[in-house]
Amino acid sequence: MADFFNSFEDGWTIYLWLVAGAAIVLTAIYWVRWAAHNDQFDEDIKYVVFDENDKDKMAPEEFEKAMKVNKAQEELRKEYLEKEAERKQRTS
Repeated sequence: MADFFNSFEDGWTIYLWLVAGAAIVLTAIYWVRWAAHNDQFDEDIKYVVFDENDKDKMAPEEFEKAMKVNKAQEELRKEYLEKEAERKQRTS
């Protein structure tokens, strides 16, 4: 195997590194695009951990925002589950 690689002319490894680098960049672009498409960069996601019991620990504006975010997340989840159930029905 070593003889096979030694039979190449000098400078061939740069092409190997270019291909590997391009693969890494394309993979990173794919996953960032996926994350953006799936709301992974939503700044309001931090409010999802709060519930009604946290009212006394938060400012009124923050609590109101947390409840709005929770409601929106619940609606998104319901929508997703409906689509998932519909997809499963079509495939069965």
